[in-house]
Order: sequence, then structure tokens, then C-alpha cells
Amino acid sequence: MLRSGVEQLESIRDGRRVLIGSERVGDVTRHPAFIGACETVAGLYDLKKDPVHAAFAVSTDEDADPYSSYFLKPRTQDDLRKRAATHRLIAGKTFGMWGRSMDHVASFLTGMVMRPGLFEVGDNDFGANIQAFYDKARKEDAYVSYAINPPQGTRNPAGFDGTGFDNPSLRVVAETDDGIVLSGLKMLATAGVFSNYLFIGNITPLAPGQTAEAVTCVVPLAAEGVSLWMRKPYDGGPSDPARAPLSARYDETDAMVLCKDVKVPWENVFTYREPAQTRRIFFETPAHSLGNHQSNIRFHEKLKMIAGLAHKVVACTEAGQIPAVKEALGRLASLEALLGGVIEGQIAAPEAWGEGYVGVNRRMVYAALNWCTENHSQIIDTLRELCGGGMFQMPANLSVLDDPELAADFRTYFRTAHVDAEARAQLFRLAWDVIGTEFAGRHQSYEKFYSGGPFAVRAYNYTIADWDGYDTIVDDLLMSSDCGN
Repeated sequence: MLRSGVEQLESIRDGRRVLIGSERVGDVTRHPAFIGACETVAGLYDLKKDPVHAAFAVSTDEDADPYSSYFLKPRTQDDLRKRAATHRLIAGKTFGMWGRSMDHVASFLTGMVMRPGLFEVGDNDFGANIQAFYDKARKEDAYVSYAINPPQGTRNPAGFDGTGFDNPSLRVVAETDDGIVLSGLKMLATAGVFSNYLFIGNITPLAPGQTAEAVTCVVPLAAEGVSLWMRKPYDGGPSDPARAPLSARYDETDAMVLCKDVKVPWENVFTYREPAQTRRIFFETPAHSLGNHQSNIRFHEKLKMIAGLAHKVVACTEAGQIPAVKEALGRLASLEALLGGVIEGQIAAPEAWGEGYVGVNRRMVYAALNWCTENHSQIIDTLRELCGGGMFQMPANLSVLDDPELAADFRTYFRTAHVDAEARAQLFRLAWDVIGTEFAGRHQSYEKFYSGGPFAVRAYNYTIADWDGYDTIVDDLLMSSDCGN
């Protein structure tokens, strides 16, 4: 079934342990730090349920109720386009500022169940488990987040030998007839506070001996022993888009996940005690490429917003006829078109995965990931340069409009030839939320690391590149008569 926004908020209202420092949050849907973002989540659920978008946002199998298209296992280019249109609907509504939306981890799950045999290793046969959870999440229209990396400083288990301390990274601490028990820390459950389930895994390679850490499973966010340790929220007051146009609505939050003796039944376990397998399920299935195809589309929508913001800022500052300004805007436009073309290529050149399934072109997905990682900071700097000191020329807030004398002065002296004072202030407040607020700073780091460090993204490109083809070109050149003479 398709969930409404109200139903999603109701599903996350109770039973979870969320910490902001020492504060224990009760109902996250009513807490000032989360209320604006909760409204965004509810809006996204209602958006994709709207019959206006049903042609692409909703899919139906013969044996299933209608479900969100990001759970669609693609068999054709049309299926890929349907999925992409749904990603773009969600990303466009959030202006590319909500990275781990409900379609992100769902795409990973969908890719994994396209190759269930990969979950069968040795005595472990968990293929039916991952299929059952996929079916459950799809049927419930659930929001699934993930924590799939060990905390920094814990990745070398030998480093804790002789220290008197156990490695705090999440691991299996007990095994029972009906399941396993988890304890330890995992990063980074972005949007976990708004989610129903937490997918726990290992996208970072494990050492062969790290069998206790080599577990992939799912736990409800309300499970006993699970707590989310939040980083500082960026909007601690009432939802006020005029005050913080992005921070107030699109702070998806990040959290460390602490598990203390969390019981996981066997049916929710997908890999166990196989260090290599726990990473292979991401890369030897379409999971990683489908999930990051969503990330590419999300960044593209963000870039469109930044280009539009830059253009409006230039119009406001009356700088549009300066050649250097036109050049900067032209470069933003070219970057946006380039990324759009690469995303289109991911669908136009699909890859076959067997059993009749297809996925997006991984080479183009990883090329786009690297492009986004390398260019985001420069894109933001371009916007910063076009804004100049405009952000600092605005009053602290628009409460000046409440005072008749101040309002008259503001409207007289803070306008430009073509933009009134209120519109100018709101425009530059938005620009500052993209460039200079804590929310903006988080996005600077997020865009560098959301798919791993830059070295990891380039490693994806190295691994999937056609090196044999490149070498053949050089060999042919060396063997040609012209080169041989």
C-alpha cells in the first residue's frame, strides 16, 4: 500500500530512543529540532501518492498492491526511466537538499534482491530473508535508513590489542537459537530519526578475521537497545522557512547508532560471519549503482536550484551585463547540462544483471559521483563570488517590518532598481543558507563524503573501468605500421 504523510509520522511517533546531547527526545514529530523536517517527510509521502504522479511514481505487479516505484526491480529502460522520474520528483521537491530520502536505501534493497543467490554462502542461506524484508518494506511503504560504516578510529581491530578496551565497533556478541545479539557503535544513520527500519551492514572492507563484525541485518528503529545519538540540529526553533529557508525544512539530521544487546531474529539477518560477502552484496548486485543513481539525480536537482539562485542574485545586484558574470553563469549552466547528460546516459546504456533484470550504467554512475565530489565546492564558491557581500547588507531579520518607521526606512533604502527590499532580503537569506550557515557547512562535507571519501569514489571508477579496452588501443597503435617505422 502507499502510505500517507500522516501515516508515516504516526509510524515514527513512539518507542524510539533519540538523544540530543543529554536530552531524551520523546515524540520526534513534535520536537522543535525535527518538526520542520517531519513536515517535509510527510509532504514527500503525500507527493508520491498524489494521483497526478501515479503514471511513474506508483508501480503494480500482478500479485501485489500498488507500491512506490523506487521498489521497482527494473527489466527495461522504461522501468529505469520510471524509477528515475520518481527520484527526480522527490529530489526536486527538496531542491536536492535531502540526500537520504526514502528512495535511497530502498534502491539498495531493490538491487540486492535482484541477485538473491549472493546471499547464499557456505551454510548460510539468507536469500529468502532479504527477499522477505524487501517484500515487507515495499508493502508497508516503509522508510529505511542505513548505518554501514564503522566509527572512525576503529577500523583496525589490532589497534585495540593490549589497550584494555574492546573495539567499540558494532558486532555480534551472542548467538541464540532464535537469532543474534548486537552491541556497539555504527555510523552514520542519516535521516534515521524519520525512518522505520535501520539496515546495518558493511560497505567498508573488513579484515578476514573480523567475523563478529561481518553481519548484515535490519532492526526496527524502535527496537529495544537501539539509540540514535544526534549531531547538533541546525534549526532548533519553530519551522520558519522565511528565517531559514533550507535549514528549517531540509535538515535530514545525522546520527551515530548505538546498539546495546539488541536482539535480531534470524529472519532479519542477511549475511553472517563472512567478511568478504558482507561487502560483495553492495557491489556484485545492482544495489550500489541504483542507490547512487538516486544520488546523482538528487545532486542534479540541487545544481539546478543553485544555478537559478545565482541567476536571480545577479539580477538583483544589477551585475548581469558584466562579461565575467555572464561567464560564471554560463559555466554553471554548462555544468548542469553536463551532469544531466551523464544521468541520461546511465539509463540509455543499461547493464544486464541476469534473470531478465537491468541496471543503470555503473561507469557513468561512478563518473558522476566523482564529478559531483570534485565540483561541489567550486560551484558553491561561484555562487559566493556572485553574491559578494550581499548577505551581510541585510538586517538581522524581517522584524523591522513590524515597526512602521523602520519598515519605511527598510523599504526605501534597501531596495534596488528592480527588486523590493523584502524580496531582496529573502533572496540573500536563501543564498546564505546555501553558502554560510551550519546547514550549508554540513552540505559541504556531505557532498564530499556521502558515498565515501574521494579516494573511495575514484576506486569505484578504477575498478569498473575498461582497462583491457584502453590497453588494446595502445597495443594497436604500437603495432600499426606508422608507429613501427
